[in-house]
Amino acid sequence: MAVNLFPPEPSEIYSVPGVVLGVAAANIRKPNRNDVLVVELALGSRVAGVFTSNRFAAAPVQVCRTHLAETNNIRALVVNTGIANAGTGEQGLQDAQETCRKVADNSRPASSWNRCP
Repeated sequence: MAVNLFPPEPSEIYSVPGVVLGVAAANIRKPNRNDVLVVELALGSRVAGVFTSNRFAAAPVQVCRTHLAETNNIRALVVNTGIANAGTGEQGLQDAQETCRKVADNSRPASSWNRCP
């Protein structure tokens, strides 16, 4: 796992048609830093997942597996930093599901968030 890397220069980041990145400071572990990324995908985008083969999968992994199995209309990905989200039990599953609901219900698309350069 890569840690303590410097952010890329804006000139080194290329846009991808149909993909918008939005970042926010959720104060997950450290204050005043962007620690949540939402990737907004254009309608019709295709997604796939590669997951751990360990029988003990964190709540977000379980929720993601379920979503991929139930729909082919994935429009957003949520990525956080600073915490593994593992070993959280039923509360972790509820939190992961609530995060997905909030992103899905958000009337502000990622394109209006603090955009990555």
